[in-house]
Amino acid sequence: MTRVNLFLLFAVVASALYLVQVQYQSRRLYAEIEKAQNESRKLETDHERLQVAKRAQATPARVERLARDQLQMRAATPAITQYVTLEGVAAAQGGTP
Repeated sequence: MTRVNLFLLFAVVASALYLVQVQYQSRRLYAEIEKAQNESRKLETDHERLQVAKRAQATPARVERLARDQLQMRAATPAITQYVTLEGVAAAQGGTP
């Protein structure tokens, strides 16, 4: 009878220790999930902020201003536009159209 009691006592202690270990792992995993969710929210916020900044950088007025200021580009007008015709291309090549 005492062997059965000792075996049952050992089984109860082992199951209690296993329960404590499982609860510890559960809490640790829950904390990791919370940390990952917080990181995910932070990354989503950063992504939205970067999307807004990207849209602000690509506005037509800003692109035009940069082209004018940094690249010294100007708007095309009929006075500075050169038109290429088929006859002009043939004459430049020395043949007939």
